[in-house]
Amino acid sequence: MNIPINLEVVENLAKQLSAVDKVRLVERLMTTLEQELESPSRQPKESLYGLWAGMNMTISDEDIDEVRREMWNNFPREDII
Repeated sequence: MNIPINLEVVENLAKQLSAVDKVRLVERLMTTLEQELESPSRQPKESLYGLWAGMNMTISDEDIDEVRREMWNNFPREDII
């Protein structure tokens, strides 16, 4: 019988452990997480520079000014004290 493994299943299993075993589990998970985060095999994030370059869009200075005015129109809001 194969039980699908997800966070809820793991959490329920962990609740059945003693306090000492829960601490050991957390320590092992932290070690694994640290290794994953430090792993040189992680791919560098793709640059977002030029993300919209191929979209054939133009945004004028007037468009930007209009959006800024809309965003700041109700600032500061009076319903927030």
